[in-house]
Amino acid sequence: APQKMTVQDVPGVFPTVDVPDHAHYTIGVVILIVGITGTLGNFLVFYVFCRSRSLQTPANILIINLAISDFLMSITQSPVFFTNSLYKRWIFGEKG
Repeated sequence: APQKMTVQDVPGVFPTVDVPDHAHYTIGVVILIVGITGTLGNFLVFYVFCRSRSLQTPANILIINLAISDFLMSITQSPVFFTNSLYKRWIFGEKG
């Protein structure tokens, strides 16, 4: 059977840089704040749109589409980025 090749087998493909611990934690906190703000803000936009009939216009549907997309990005990507920043490495394995 052919041997499976990994990134570690090819040196220099993804160069790494030593980053200080405080940089990981700072970026993690910033991403956490952005994620919480994005989640709450976009949820609020969607909630107000659903509660107010005067806002339910065809032009505002584009805004809601963007808010829902951004909301989903916030709840799926911010926790992953934050967790990896705390551990200072990718923690979800090769398949993740």
